Amino acid sequence: MIIPAAGLGTRMTAAPSRKGKKAPSKQFSELGGTPILIHTLRKFVASSKVSEIFVALRKDEMGPFQARLEKEGKDIFQKKLELVEGGEHRQQSVANALAAVQAAVDDIILVHDAVRPFVTTEIIDEVIEGVAKHGAAIAGMPAVDTIKQVERTADAAIIKATVPREKIVMAQTPQGFRYDIGKKAFDEATADGFMGTDEASLIEHSGHAVAVVMGSPRNIKITTPADLELAEFFLKK
Repeated sequence: MIIPAAGLGTRMTAAPSRKGKKAPSKQFSELGGTPILIHTLRKFVASSKVSEIFVALRKDEMGPFQARLEKEGKDIFQKKLELVEGGEHRQQSVANALAAVQAAVDDIILVHDAVRPFVTTEIIDEVIEGVAKHGAAIAGMPAVDTIKQVERTADAAIIKATVPREKIVMAQTPQGFRYDIGKKAFDEATADGFMGTDEASLIEHSGHAVAVVMGSPRNIKITTPADLELAEFFLKK
C-alpha cells in the first residue's frame, strides 16, 4: 500500500490559516480536528487485506508527521508503516515508495490519494479483486454530465465534439497493480521520459490493460476549501 503525500496542495491555499501562519499542505489540513492523511491511513489500517503501508512525504514533513502519529495516531502502527521521501511529482513519490517495497512479482500494490479519506473497505476489496483477475485495476465512477471535447483558443474554449458518456469513467483511487506489472510500467516511463497523471496512465503506456471497478460518489478527493466543507458534512453524517 502506497500513499503519495508529498504534494503542496496549492488549490487549498485559499483556506485561511490560523494566526497568520503558513497554511498546511492539504493532506495535513484538519478534518474534524484530525489531519486528512490520518483519516485516510485509518481506512487502510482497518483493511485485513493490507499488510504494509508506505507514505511518501516531503523530507521536512517526515519528522513532524512521525511525531504527530506517535502522539495522536498510535492506532496506525497496527500495520507496518514506513515513511519515505517523496519527489516533486506524484509519479516520483510513488516510484520512491515502490523502490522501498520488498515484494514478490505477484504481490498486489495499491496506490491511494492522501486526501481521499472516505474510501470504503468494499472499494479496497474490489480493487484488490480486480487486480487479482486482470493484473491492474482502479476505482472509478461513470460520468453523469455530458462531456465535451474542446479546442482552446485565445478567446474561448470551442466545442469540437460530444463524447458519449458511456465511454467515460471518472478515475478515483485506490489504483492497484501486480508488482511486476507496475515495476515494469514505472521503469518504462522513466526510460521514455513519460509523465502520467496517475498509475493507470503508466500501465496503459506500458501496454497493459487496466480494469475499472465501481467507486463511490463519496470517495472524494479533497483539493479545495469547498471540498473540505463537503468532507466535514460527510464526516458528521
